[in-house]
Amino acid sequence: MSLLFEVPALSGQLVRLEPLASRHAADLAIAAEEDRSAYGFTWVPRRHEIEEYLHFLFQRSDSGKLTPFAQIRLADERAVGCTAYSDVRALPGGTDPYAAEVGFTWLGAGSQRTGINIEAKYLLFQFAFEQLDVARVDLKTDARNERSRQAIERLGARFEGVLRNWSQSWAPGEVGRLRDSAMYSIIDSEWPSCENHLRKRLGSSPCDGIA
Repeated sequence: MSLLFEVPALSGQLVRLEPLASRHAADLAIAAEEDRSAYGFTWVPRRHEIEEYLHFLFQRSDSGKLTPFAQIRLADERAVGCTAYSDVRALPGGTDPYAAEVGFTWLGAGSQRTGINIEAKYLLFQFAFEQLDVARVDLKTDARNERSRQAIERLGARFEGVLRNWSQSWAPGEVGRLRDSAMYSIIDSEWPSCENHLRKRLGSSPCDGIA
C-alpha cells in the first residue's frame, strides 16, 4: 500500500530535517565524498551519482513509497546527509498509517558521532508517534552490519530477529543480490521510555519539534 502524507520541516538543536529537494544536491555531493570507510553496507552515492540518486528518491516519493529528508546541520546550514520514512502501512481499507519505517539514512563522515543522527531519529520517532499516531516504527539493517545494529540498539529499539533474503543488498559487489535484514522496532507503549532515553543522550531538551 502507498500512502502519501506531508511532513513539515522538523527542527532540533543540531539538525533540521527538511523535505529533500534538488537544491540540496551540491551539499550532499560534498558530504558523500568525505571519508567513506563506514559505508560498506549502506547506499551512499558518489559525487557523480547525486542527481541519479535524488531522481530515484523523488520517484519513490511521488509514488507514496518514501518521504525523504535532507539532514541540515544547523551549525553551518549545510545538507550533510539524508533520511526518510518508508514502508508506511495502514490497515486494509484505511488511510491512517499504523506503522512506518525509518531508513535510507546516511551522514557525511564529518557529521557522524556528533549527535546529529540521534537527534534526527528522535525527531522522526516523535513525529511518527505523536503526529501520525502510529503503533510502531520499524528500523532494519544488513544483518552483517554490526556498527549499524549497535547504533539502532542504542536508540532503544528492540531486536525482533533476522529475515533471510529480505531486501536488496547495498554491499560492494552484491548488485542485484538479496541480503538478510536484522529487524528492530519501537512500539507506541515503549515510546515514552524511549523518548526519555534519547533526551538523556542528547542532554535534556533536544529539539523544538515542528519548524
